[in-house]
This record gives sequence, structure tokens and C-alpha cells, in this order.
Amino acid sequence: MSKKDALVSDEVAQKFAKEKESPYTRWVASEGLDIIDGIYVEDLNTVELKPWDRRGGRGVFINHDASRTTNDCYVCEIPAGKELAPQRQLFEEMIMVLSGNGSTSVWNDAGQKVTFEWGPGALFAIPLNTWHQHFNGSGSTVVRFVSVTNMPPIVNLFEEMGFIYNTSHDFKTRFSGEADYFAPKDEMNGFRLETNFVADAVNLPLVSAKERGAGGGHIRFNLAKSSMNTHISQFPVGTYKKAHAHGPGAHVIILAGEGYSLMWPEGEEPKRYDWKPGTLITPPNMWFHQHFNTGATPARYLAFKYEGVAFRNAQGVPKAWISKRIGGHQIDYADESQLVRTMFADVLTEKGLTPQMAEAYEAEKETLPPL
Repeated sequence: MSKKDALVSDEVAQKFAKEKESPYTRWVASEGLDIIDGIYVEDLNTVELKPWDRRGGRGVFINHDASRTTNDCYVCEIPAGKELAPQRQLFEEMIMVLSGNGSTSVWNDAGQKVTFEWGPGALFAIPLNTWHQHFNGSGSTVVRFVSVTNMPPIVNLFEEMGFIYNTSHDFKTRFSGEADYFAPKDEMNGFRLETNFVADAVNLPLVSAKERGAGGGHIRFNLAKSSMNTHISQFPVGTYKKAHAHGPGAHVIILAGEGYSLMWPEGEEPKRYDWKPGTLITPPNMWFHQHFNTGATPARYLAFKYEGVAFRNAQGVPKAWISKRIGGHQIDYADESQLVRTMFADVLTEKGLTPQMAEAYEAEKETLPPL
């Protein structure tokens, strides 16, 4: 708990108790599911789920206080040999398969239908308001996936779930039954891969991203022409990313490696969160956060987020990529707290490793804005 969380007395809080609820939180309760609150889930692969009767699977929502009104997250399981109920929705959804193999069918009111297969590490999005159904391809093992949606503001705006789930309209610019819609593609536009499907996020080749420091790699997606987007970042052994801040709702899922992240509101001491594949971290609004590789292999993470997270400058560059020295939201290595380097060195020493940051510190000097 931050010392600047603005918590008040129970007497004052009680006066606003009714307003803490929302159509969204009431809907989750009506589905018989829980909401995990907070900003850290140690392992999405083992988080406890409850029966989700309407969909025919098991699930839990992870709607952190860091993103309560912008977007949310849920984990869902499909039983062995089963499928989830068909569904359409007036909110957007991005999915990563955590475990298992199966397929998804997507179709519209015009009768155009596409079916594609997926396995662990696959990424895809549901085109807006299309019918879709997920199938478990195994008769002996469950499928588990994690999803990030912009459901909360949509439910809070309309509230009528019949409208959200049962409106007949084909958004033809989003999906028109293209046969190759979910086929993997390799066309690049800067950092962005122009595709609607990634077969294996864990091993996907990345683009050099020296702007984030330490020889890292990066790639971005805009799956299904969504207002939500995602990116993957990777950084080498013995290195760490530059600290940065952005708006609420980025759900960071660790894909490979081990390490920790520091998170803190400006002016306070950082708090450490250890991670491994399957860990979820959701930085609160404008909290600085920084990711450290303390393992013996490169570390890689996926960030699902709502576009509103990315405050941009007049050139369209996210401020999280721009030095605080010139008005951005990224802390240069030269300006970071000594605590950052001391903690990192100590953790690596415990594991018999040494920092590999000297080159990154030196390389930064070439583009470092003056104080």
C-alpha cells in the first residue's frame, strides 16, 4: 500500500460505498465469478477458477484497481473435449493461449466464417461484434487462455447486456470473412507487424529497440484493427529496461525468463515484484515501473493494453519512450536512483551472475538530452 493512496476514514468511505459498485462489477458477480484485485498475479497458469456456467468453462476476472474503468482481464479454461458457448460482443478482446491446443471459429451475420487452429503462445483478437466459439482440441487436457478486453467502459455505458451481446451488426471494415484473416503474416511497418494472428509469441523474432536500453528487442501489433493493442519486448541476460510511466491498464504477462520488476509512484520508494513465465503485472496509472532480467536466458514479456495508455507527443511517439529531461515519461539510466543498480547487482551476485550494463550506460551518452 502506498503512503499516498489517499485512503480516508471508514465514515467518509461509507458515504460513497454505493458508488464503488458499477454495472460491470455487478455483472461479474451475476456470472458467479470473482474479481482478483491488486496489481500482481504470481502465476496465471495456477490462479484459481470457478465454474462459468453461461460459457461452459471456468474463469476468474482480474480487474485491478490500476485499470478498473479502462479495460480488464480474465483467465478461462475450456474442459477437455469441450467448447465454450458461441458469443458475440460490442467490446474488443485480445487473447493469449497459456496452455493446450484447439481452434476458434469466427463468423458474421452475412454467413462468412473462418476457423483457425492455435496452441500455447498463440495471440489473436476477436473482431468487433463477430460471433466466435473456442474449441478444445484435446480429449484429455484442459485449455487455459488469458484475455484482455475493454469491457468495463462498454458495460458501464450501456448496462443492458442484451444489447452488448445480441446486437446484429457486421462491422465490415473489421471483418468480412477474409479466408486468410487469421493466417500468420510477416509484413513489418516500423515496429509494427501487420497481422491478426501470432502462432508463437515466445519465439517470435523481434526488432532492435535501443530506445528502451540494454540491447533489447521489440515488436507491436494492432490485432483485428482494434482500439486495443499489444507489444512484445525482450532484453538480454544481466540487463534491465529503462524505467517509464504511462496510463492505466497495461497487462504485462511474462513469456520467458526470470527476474523482477520495480514499481512506484513518483516521489516514493520502489517495491519489488518477482516474476517467471505466467506472472501478470499491471502498473497503476502513471506509476514508474522497470523490468530486470536476473535469469540465465533472455527475458521476454507481452503487454496487452488499451490505446489510451499511450500518452503521445505531437509526433505520435509514446511519452513512455521519451526522456523525462525533455518532457517524456522515461527515466534515463544516468538519472536513475543508485538503489536500482545496487539491488540489481546484489540479486545477480546471489545467482552467480554479473551485470552486463556497462555498454548500455555508455551508449546512452550519445543521445542523452542535457539536464
